Amino acid sequence: MTIIRKILVYGILAIVLAASAYIAALYYATFSDGIRTGELIKFSHKGYIFKTWEGELSQGLSGSQKFAFSVMDNQPEVIEQMKVNQGKFVKIEYIERYGTFSWWGETNYYITKVTPEKSPYFNVK
Repeated sequence: MTIIRKILVYGILAIVLAASAYIAALYYATFSDGIRTGELIKFSHKGYIFKTWEGELSQGLSGSQKFAFSVMDNQPEVIEQMKVNQGKFVKIEYIERYGTFSWWGETNYYITKVTPEKSPYFNVK
């Protein structure tokens, strides 16, 4: 093997290894996690090249506080719960990642669990 070929092979190997480490770090290393409650006002499957699940949660009566989030395709039970609870008051658990890719979603917030809740604003008895 010539010296140029060795440099080329090791260079390509280093690039592939670095890219794999970067993707793994973004996927497995999370910045934060938490819980939010509010009315699920939007949930849609959108995009031209990469279709991703995106949504918004309204926190408060005026709707001025909105929490934008994404749901990954590998969570069909969360996607189904979002569809069922559209327009209802829900509690969502999420993780925040350091970064994202176009095929994961638009935001750094990814929903891991959805639970229907009673609204503290309406139907209070």
